[in-house]
Amino acid sequence: MSSHSQSTFTANQESAEKLRGWFVIDATGKPLGRLASEIARVLRGKHKPTYTPHVDTGDFVVVVNASKVLLTGNKLDQKKWQRHSGIPGGFKENTYRSLLESRPTLPIEKAVKGMLPKNVLGREMFTKLKVYATPDHPHAAQKPQPLTVNI
Repeated sequence: MSSHSQSTFTANQESAEKLRGWFVIDATGKPLGRLASEIARVLRGKHKPTYTPHVDTGDFVVVVNASKVLLTGNKLDQKKWQRHSGIPGGFKENTYRSLLESRPTLPIEKAVKGMLPKNVLGREMFTKLKVYATPDHPHAAQKPQPLTVNI
């Protein structure tokens, strides 16, 4: 019998921050849901062998060309974004077509946020998402690597 026992690796916050990288994704022509699930996977860190569920081991993700994301079928006109201000008569409703014109980053942010954990850790992961409507972004100094999404 061997005296060596295997131990399970568990990442901690310090080791996770040292291994944190930056990725850039071009959203042009990519379906919204499939793109969002891939972004959420990278934000959580599930693409790494050091993934630990209770530690934020994910990377930063920069999404460019968010205004050119693809919504399949009739979702541009049938899917609605709803919100309520909390006062009587404060219900507002917009189609995703008008939403992409006025706030083009919101559909991707909303889809990714719904795929992250609903707790403090999920909110911390969401802060690592940077979405831009145009191909320009201010994160060139971090040298983000292009992330290929097989969709």
